[in-house]
Amino acid sequence: MSEFKIGPLNHVGVAVPNIEQACETYRSLYGATDITTPFDMPEQGVKVCFVNLPNSQIELIEPLSEASPIANFLKKNPAGGQHHVCFEVADINEAVTEMEKRGATVLGKPRIGAHGTMIIFVHPKNSNGVLVELMETPKGHH
Repeated sequence: MSEFKIGPLNHVGVAVPNIEQACETYRSLYGATDITTPFDMPEQGVKVCFVNLPNSQIELIEPLSEASPIANFLKKNPAGGQHHVCFEVADINEAVTEMEKRGATVLGKPRIGAHGTMIIFVHPKNSNGVLVELMETPKGHH
């Protein structure tokens, strides 16, 4: 078996019906002061921002339209909820190869994620019901 393994937890993705209200919750309830300005990712159908924490991030994700995959998630979880966990990997192509070799279902092809680096998702059925994002470690990190 290859030496491939996941690296640090990069972020936890949280689907929210209203990103501005969610930012306010992290500010007023949890005292988070370092929150990025929300930005649209039309190719993924979402608006995102990051709550920066000392050891990780919370990615807040709001659907841009009913066609967004997040819209379906919010139909089942109207108040929002944990959507995915994201781990860093050294090489996204190696990750795809190894995930498939190890019997996992990789959803879609590698694409640019919210951090500007390549990502893939592994089907929740492979990870105890958790949608796992694998993200190539951004250059200049670690």
